[in-house]
This record gives sequence, structure tokens and C-alpha cells, in this order.
Amino acid sequence: MVVTLSEIKNYLRVDHDDDDTLLRNIMESSQKICMDVARTEDEDVFEEEPAARIAVMYAVAYLYEHREDADHHALTLSLRSLLFGCRQEGF
Repeated sequence: MVVTLSEIKNYLRVDHDDDDTLLRNIMESSQKICMDVARTEDEDVFEEEPAARIAVMYAVAYLYEHREDADHHALTLSLRSLLFGCRQEGF
């Protein structure tokens, strides 16, 4: 994983353990979404990208805060902007 649970909790300002399982699941999904947007399947290559950490943290924050009404299209467009520099031409 590009980010740790403690980094995400700090980023979100979550100081309880009640949502740890939810956050771990969102972290995994967010990293997968970001890697898909970047068009890479190599986790090591993705982790080396400067924008990878912030993109994953942004995705986690968005999905955590919008659990009930997430607009995945809007999220994907934002992630494309964040990851534009490292996005591969195709798989």
C-alpha cells in the first residue's frame, strides 16, 4: 500500500478505531482505482510516482466522506487530473 492506516487516519483527522476496517477496505479500493486511472498494474512502479500518495489519500477521503452518495465519475475525473503525469498510454 502507498499509504498506511495511521497516515490516512491522520489525514482524515480520525482519532478512533471504530472505522479501521472500513478505512482499510477503502484504502485498498482507492489504490486499485488510482492504479487503474494511471493504467498500471505494477504496484512498485505506482508507489514510486510522486502523485500516487496524494491521489490515494484524496480518493480515500472522498470515498470515506461520501459513503452514501459518492460520484465515482467525478472522483475518476479528479484522479485523472492528479495522475495525469504518470498515466500510461494504455495497458
